[in-house]
Amino acid sequence: MRNGDVQTLVANFLPRRVKLPPSESVVVLVEPATNSHVLCHCNWQPADVRGDRMTILVVHGLEGSSSSQYMLGNADKAWRAGWNVIRMNMRNCCNTEALSSTLYHSGLSGDVKAVARFFVERHKLSRMAWTGYSMGGNLVLKAAGEYGQDAPHWLRAVVGVSPVIDMSPSADALHEPRNRIYELNFLRNMLRRYRRKAALSPDRFSVASCGLVRSIRTYDEYIVAPNCGFQSADDYYNRCASAGVIDRIAVPTLILHSLDDPFIRLLPETREKILANPHITYIETARGGHCGYLAAADAQDDGYWAESTLMGFIRSVAEDTPANAKLAK
Repeated sequence: MRNGDVQTLVANFLPRRVKLPPSESVVVLVEPATNSHVLCHCNWQPADVRGDRMTILVVHGLEGSSSSQYMLGNADKAWRAGWNVIRMNMRNCCNTEALSSTLYHSGLSGDVKAVARFFVERHKLSRMAWTGYSMGGNLVLKAAGEYGQDAPHWLRAVVGVSPVIDMSPSADALHEPRNRIYELNFLRNMLRRYRRKAALSPDRFSVASCGLVRSIRTYDEYIVAPNCGFQSADDYYNRCASAGVIDRIAVPTLILHSLDDPFIRLLPETREKILANPHITYIETARGGHCGYLAAADAQDDGYWAESTLMGFIRSVAEDTPANAKLAK
């Protein structure tokens, strides 16, 4: 599959063979001031080894959830490798609108930190890696950049797969004619979720603004910005894009970006900052689409190249044993 759109769509809808045991559902308070909670689905190794095993925290993309196929695929690989797995839902996702009085957006890097701290303290975890896809990639990279040199000792690795590092040009790219099918699909789901939120809190959220929404940018202008403390969509993009702190990341980090991604745009100055940061391994592929990266499968590998590659990266930088997986380029 040499076409970025085909990679994107097939990877999103291709059935997966996942054999995870039943997960533990845990609701975590992430913002006491607004009484905002998120739902996490966890798979733990036995209690006597849990704290010493690698723990991978996986964050989904825009309008995804803990049940998105890439979330399950990563969880399955990590679980079989003997790791603990936390699949984190963003606020309101996975039918959790009632757990939070707020909306979710791409600047809530504090939620990732709060979830990580909660489980580190609860299970005495010694090693953790964060992995985020698309919007989730922006969240984990932003969180790591905000830590800078003060990252906690247990944060051993960070991975962004097709991350939305430059939010403004990526939002505009979604509005291009070739990408309108993606944008309309996002908008339909986002507006549906917002209306559910407004039904729960009609005194706080107005559906009148829904009629003004014609694009991702206008959604952010008329819904996200006024409800989340931003002056405008541009203010939101400028304050929440991980591009602003990418140069401060000081833990081993892997970023995967495909040149045929239909709508993720990486500005030249951002690419320069990434390449100048010695803590970041940047892999830019010719093909892969958006969060696709499908390759030939065989008896040892299911063909989800990004998942195998990020597992290999985490092993190489964060486990106590030598790396046993190659990074393909």
